[in-house]
Order: sequence, then C-alpha cells, then structure tokens
Amino acid sequence: MTRPPTPLPCDVWWASPALAGPGLLALLDGDERRRHARYRIPADRDRYAVAHALARIVCADAAGCTPGDVAFTLRCPRCAAGAKARREPHGKPVPAGPAHGWEMSISHSGERVVVALAKGVPIGVDVELVRADRDIDGLLDYALTDAERADLATAGPEGRTAGFYTYWARKEALLKATGEGLAGGLTSVSVTGPTEPADVLAWDSPSAPPHVRLTDLAADGPYRAALAALTAEPLDVRVHDAAPLLTAAGR
Repeated sequence: MTRPPTPLPCDVWWASPALAGPGLLALLDGDERRRHARYRIPADRDRYAVAHALARIVCADAAGCTPGDVAFTLRCPRCAAGAKARREPHGKPVPAGPAHGWEMSISHSGERVVVALAKGVPIGVDVELVRADRDIDGLLDYALTDAERADLATAGPEGRTAGFYTYWARKEALLKATGEGLAGGLTSVSVTGPTEPADVLAWDSPSAPPHVRLTDLAADGPYRAALAALTAEPLDVRVHDAAPLLTAAGR
C-alpha cells in the first residue's frame, strides 16, 4: 500500500510595520541598516525594518541560535548562470551560518509584512495591497498571458481589480521561489483564475522547476497573498502572529 506523501511544514508569520522601532533596527547587520537608511519615506523604512528583523528572529529560532548569529547570502540565478553581474549585491536572501539549510522569503505591502520559512525547499511569498486607484490596464500586458487577460475581462470592475492582484501575488510568489523575481517575467508562468484554487497551468522558462506547490494565503483586509514551494509534496502551512516575537525583540 502506497503511503500518502508527507506534507512539508511551512511557517508563515504576519506582522504590521507599526511594530518598527530602534530595537528591531539593532538586529539588522550593517548592509541591511544601510539599505534601510536609503528609504526616504518613513513607512518604507518601517516595512523594511520589520520584515528583515522578523526574518532574523524566525531563522534564529529555527536554527537554535541568536538573531545576531544568522547571516544571509544573496543568490541571483541569472548571475550564477553567467549573466553580467551588477555591482550592488542582489538576489534572494538565503539563510547562512547556523541557519544554513532553511529557506526563507519576505514580502510587504501597505500595512502587511509577511515572512515564510521552510526546511530544505525553496519558497516564495508575496502580498499585494489591492489598490483601486492603480492603472492596472497599463500592467496587463506585462503581468498576464492572453488567456489570463481574457478571463479577467469577464469580471466586473471590483472583481477585476482584486482578480488582477490575485494573479500578481501568485505569479510573484512563484518567481520569488526560484530566486528570479520579476526578472523572470510574470507572463512566463500561467496560473489558474482568481475564483479557482491556486495552481500552475504552464511555465515557459528554462528555469521552470519540475515540481511546484502554490496556495493562496489569507491576508485580511484589501490584500491578496500567495505562497509557493518548489516541491512535489503537499504543504502544511502554519500561520502565526509575529507581534509577540517582534515586541519582545524590540524591547
């Protein structure tokens, strides 16, 4: 008798940028603090500080070390494949040091910050604030395939806007899992429509993974979010409120 596959545990922490403070900033390394200082808008600085401090906290907890012992290397598959490297370090943050072997992904939008963590399997997470004032018509060709645009055209104005962000969050989560990010091209991957369970229909890219799992996340309020993992195993998604962790660390 064939046993069902063992689900892959994947932990997801939600937080608010309102939890930002000097205590969290002190957890970041020198490079992260320099990037934080480049943001001119306070809200952007707060989202960055909360996201990256939370990433260090959850990686440290998983690895059994302190946040200061956690290191991240930036992995860019295009540079690894021989593309002309940029001077500025870039790419997907990959836990190193005591947290080596864990995979992590960060996203933030509006008042939502999310960090996802799994063991040994690349993951990607994305959250998007649904904005009715954004010109999504100017982004349709960039983000959606012909079939996806046709599907979205059948929705009413309100459903059309929310549906667009559902598509975007699903696709960006997938591209973040591979490490390519938006450079991988949103139209290279085709996913199910916003009213259907999240799934990958096609992936037209040399770097397309052989196996992938995709699921929507409940982000509360006017947000759409998704989680992707490059695995054939089903996902055991465990959702947490990060406020207690961040509050304790920021004291």
